[in-house]
Amino acid sequence: MLSWSRCRAALPRRGARALPRSLQARCPPAHIHCSSGVPARKHGDFFRDLANEFAKFKQKAKEALPGSDWSPVHQTAGLPPEWADIVIIGGGIVGWSTAYWLKKKEAIREGVRVVVVERDPTYSRASTVLSVGGIRHQFSLPENIHLSMESAHFLRNIQEHLNVVNEDPVDVQFNPSGYLLLAGKEQSDIMAENYRIQRDEGAAVALLTPQQLQRKFPWINTEGVALASYGLENEGWFDPWLLLNAFRRKAISMGVYPCHGEVVGLQHSTREMETDKGATVSLKRIHHAIVQMPNSAECQPVKCALLVNAAGAWSSKVAEMIGIGIGPEGTLEGTKLPVEPRKRYVYVFHSPDGPGLDCPMLIDYTGAYFRREGLGGNYVGGLSPAEEEEPDSSNLEVNYEYFHEQIWPKLAQRVPAFQSLKLKSAWAGYYDYNTFDQNAVIGFHQLVTNMFFATGFSGHGLQQSPAVGRAVAELILDGRFKTLDLSAFDFIRFYKGTKLLENNIV
Repeated sequence: MLSWSRCRAALPRRGARALPRSLQARCPPAHIHCSSGVPARKHGDFFRDLANEFAKFKQKAKEALPGSDWSPVHQTAGLPPEWADIVIIGGGIVGWSTAYWLKKKEAIREGVRVVVVERDPTYSRASTVLSVGGIRHQFSLPENIHLSMESAHFLRNIQEHLNVVNEDPVDVQFNPSGYLLLAGKEQSDIMAENYRIQRDEGAAVALLTPQQLQRKFPWINTEGVALASYGLENEGWFDPWLLLNAFRRKAISMGVYPCHGEVVGLQHSTREMETDKGATVSLKRIHHAIVQMPNSAECQPVKCALLVNAAGAWSSKVAEMIGIGIGPEGTLEGTKLPVEPRKRYVYVFHSPDGPGLDCPMLIDYTGAYFRREGLGGNYVGGLSPAEEEEPDSSNLEVNYEYFHEQIWPKLAQRVPAFQSLKLKSAWAGYYDYNTFDQNAVIGFHQLVTNMFFATGFSGHGLQQSPAVGRAVAELILDGRFKTLDLSAFDFIRFYKGTKLLENNIV
């Protein structure tokens, strides 16, 4: 039981909240003055004692039912808080990287309340963990080059960023074996120009003639190869699952709230303005994200100041919840977020006589690619289909005939040892594919004042996630990009029709 040593009731100040009725019964009447000669307790001790007594009651109740998860008060597991400064939709690598950097940059501890909403905590269909985990600097756009360079630097110094006290050190199994891109006669001029751009931006890349390529990698058949580009440092691959978990673990340790649920709606207000030309423009502001709990009809509205759309392949559906793309054609309001899921197959095969430890991530000019997987003669590879051959993205079923008919012949032609390879397994994953120009969408929407985008990476999201998360955090907390200028990835380019084309899309 609770005891009072000294208390004096006073009339409530104007605007002060009254105690709940459940607590009023425990307080002495206003006209009673109690004194025992003991110094007065600090304000708030009563509520602290109440919380402690209630916790003891719950513990006794649980002990009375050994082996049971019963609680006298029903609490839905994973229920998000009622409010947050920032809600991030999408708990993939980009979402958790953004959450980490937001907490890293907060001016005071607990200064920014961040919630990450993920509908699939098993990540069984997540793009992050179903990728091949590659990272390269060999792009044609300076922005993409620097994003990957900054991310590679992050991975090299990952302990400084993602290590958690009293936890095991972070190891994402980064394998810096480089990327090797091959060009035929038709692509050689483009490769040479890309090489010039990469070198100008500081990437360590070398051009190889067919003769040099043969000497360095004698297991390659150089027939049809006119030029090759090889990454000398900070390129290779790593384990996507380990990096995702490292970001998530660190962000949670810094105070980020993880939430298992799906955002099914966005409550907002609208304000109309008139332009200089007399046109009416509707500005929207999101106030609540409606989160539906898994396997339940229960929904929790989360009040928020800002929202980050990092929903990957399904980010356009989130955008539509606030009306983006739903408006007259040719207007900014009617301009859609052009991101959709595209299914990609990854095949695992065995070749005992295949390339050894010097095997890089090889991308042939036919589009076929492969890399070494471990040390036992195993490899992973694939091939992005032509536009007219895109597979059904409503499921993650694998087409094994696609490997035998489209990929194996190309691999066997480039690496003769693969003529006797054996297919072991395969999986499928999603690209958050930007149908407009296959590049990222990073920044805010001009008509939805508090929605930020971090999506549309078209296969580059994993390798660029450390740098993208920091860029989004800078834009939110500092009001501008500071480390890297990524303004070229703004949403407004879809309205203007200005494509940001990248030559090296795999």
